[in-house]
Amino acid sequence: MPSRAHQPQAFAAFLNPALVSFVQASIAQEYELKRGRAMVWPLALVLPVLVLHRSTREALPSSIRTHLPTWAGRHPALLAGFGARVDSTLPVLREGLRFALRHGLIQVEAGAVHAMPFSTRRAEGELQEMLKSARLVGKWAATVDQPSTLLALLGVRV
Repeated sequence: MPSRAHQPQAFAAFLNPALVSFVQASIAQEYELKRGRAMVWPLALVLPVLVLHRSTREALPSSIRTHLPTWAGRHPALLAGFGARVDSTLPVLREGLRFALRHGLIQVEAGAVHAMPFSTRRAEGELQEMLKSARLVGKWAATVDQPSTLLALLGVRV
């Protein structure tokens, strides 16, 4: 991925650190609420891609009643390129984590991401849709017993 200075302007604006950090924090917050413990930090570098990639986000189910393995089986084309999308987005995701840490949206403790309380009530439009999807992804990820199983379902190699 080109450095931020060399990215197309629309791409750089869309994947800005503030947006990415709110997606990461929303996922972590819902994961922790559903699971009862903080989310392991590698998931903060993988799960946001489900939300940030428009085609994938639009294919997400409306609720967690659709199990992740079922959804993955129904969307093999989206998941075929998922690992590559994660790899290409890693610099932006790392920048988002740094932003979230710096601005108190998250804390990293014992290898896990703990989201601090925050509100997204004023979000509207596409931002509102993205944060709604992020909350769903956080809850959804919390239903999978092992992070390694989740990563394998998404086609991500560690």
